[in-house]
Amino acid sequence: MTTMVEVKQLTKRFKSITAVNDISFKVERGEVLGFLGPNGAGKSTTMKMITGFLSPDKGSVFIQGKDCDQHPITAKRTIGYLPEGAPLYGDMTPRLFLEFVGKIRGIPNTEIDQRLADVIDKVNLESVLDQSIDTLSKGFKRRVGLAQAILHDPDVLILDEPTDGLDPNQKHEVRNLISDMAQQKAIILSTHILEEVDAVCTRAIIIADGKVVADGKPGELQAQSPWHNAVVLSIRAASENGISGTLAALDNVEEVQPLSNQAGVIQFLVRPKDGTSIIENVSASAHQHGWLVEEMHVEQGRLDEVFREVTNFQRS
Repeated sequence: MTTMVEVKQLTKRFKSITAVNDISFKVERGEVLGFLGPNGAGKSTTMKMITGFLSPDKGSVFIQGKDCDQHPITAKRTIGYLPEGAPLYGDMTPRLFLEFVGKIRGIPNTEIDQRLADVIDKVNLESVLDQSIDTLSKGFKRRVGLAQAILHDPDVLILDEPTDGLDPNQKHEVRNLISDMAQQKAIILSTHILEEVDAVCTRAIIIADGKVVADGKPGELQAQSPWHNAVVLSIRAASENGISGTLAALDNVEEVQPLSNQAGVIQFLVRPKDGTSIIENVSASAHQHGWLVEEMHVEQGRLDEVFREVTNFQRS
């Protein structure tokens, strides 16, 4: 594995407020790192320091082994950055803006047309290429911002809320694009959409009050959820009639909770102790008692529960 981004003890203060507090992590080539946290947690400030937009009060950032403080131009050449709000020149058209960005990036004239055609196709800008950016919807402006970030085919992508303002179809397209690019790049993206972490991220960091409070693969974080390995069981029955008590008596069951009772189908949540697998015990009990099972599935865990737990703990 090749380390593409290394953050060491990054700290940033704004007067009496410590926005980022001694954060350290690495991102390897092929990783898509989801950067999660409540509003004001320090996500955007960290990304601005990684890209050189802000200087840290303490700590260092290395891009492909180059210290950004000592080699700022070399480091920035390998970064594509989509900032929060994606500031653009509103009086330009997307075509003119991307041509302008290409020249600033030093893309040779012999390559610029092909690069433009490639990113325009990837982010689906054909229909608005010659419209002034000021007249575009928020979603199209976001796509123009993404296009400029990937125009020079950077090795490192820093994307602050890349799907903000996009409709569901557009979000799906952008997530597919990120997944397609991921193998050859290191990608850091911030998001408030937890399903996005499942969809595209190979790893996630959760920060709160400027500190890292969780770091792991999505599956590892989900395993910390009280729902991990819980069994959701739907039984056709006239009444609950002792089913909860029977399930609660099984080995390694922590809690049984009726979830719903609709049209003669009762749904239960059977939660295990310490994330232990209980599906075999639940299935055997259902067979033994002759229950008419409509559905049975195992929960992998819920990232939103983990997110709330680690961020609320940090704030308490």
